[in-house]
Amino acid sequence: MPTKEHADGERERCVTGIDAIDHILNGGIPRGNTVLISGSVGTGKTSICIEFLIRGAINGENSLYLSVTEPTDKLLQNVIPFDFFDDRLARQGKLQFLDLPKMYEKLGIDREDLDLDQTRLLADTIAGLVEEQKIKRLVLDSVTSVCYRIREQERIRDFLLRLGTVLSAKGCTTLLVSEIRSSEEGYSQWGVEEALADGVIVTGNLERRGDLLRTLQIVKMRGTTHSRAKYVLDLTTSGVLLVPLLKGGSVTGGG
Repeated sequence: MPTKEHADGERERCVTGIDAIDHILNGGIPRGNTVLISGSVGTGKTSICIEFLIRGAINGENSLYLSVTEPTDKLLQNVIPFDFFDDRLARQGKLQFLDLPKMYEKLGIDREDLDLDQTRLLADTIAGLVEEQKIKRLVLDSVTSVCYRIREQERIRDFLLRLGTVLSAKGCTTLLVSEIRSSEEGYSQWGVEEALADGVIVTGNLERRGDLLRTLQIVKMRGTTHSRAKYVLDLTTSGVLLVPLLKGGSVTGGG
């Protein structure tokens, strides 16, 4: 996929605005990467994605959230009320939310099982929207729900490659939410998503002394060195916080 580089050969970074993640990635996600945010229910995937978009919008990057399964008005009511969220971002078009079922309806996609032409139409329509709105940060929540309608691995591969290649060329950094069961092996429902993604960030739950802690681990990220350690993830109104998890399951006292 085409990528931008600085004069010294370093990939240009999309600074997520989530300080701990940017630190782990040595400056942020390489610009144009497609990253899988994988985890079971209640592990903080959506909150990470929303903060990623808001931080981008605050810094002047047009950001788009594509919701597949939950209407965005309901989503925004249930997500953590971040202190730094500003309603004007949406009014100015810097932060946009779109329900993907409305796009299906507009495109005349009414079958449960999408054929190759429909999957390519969907990928091209999303890419066209990114170009038209000059989107630099995109979240698809969830790619699992889209793939349920594509079903066949080869069509899923075609969809993800087509979408990822075009968005990367436009300098758009993309987060794809992958829903998995806590007992599942791998990081995606179909196995294709994790293989094609430039990065995989895994969220999970860890039981410790009767408490259920959220965790985060960056498994891979093309274009940068990074820590593969597991961190405890805390969702606060100030944003997503990470605390190193020591061997044996204990947590450091630092912030």
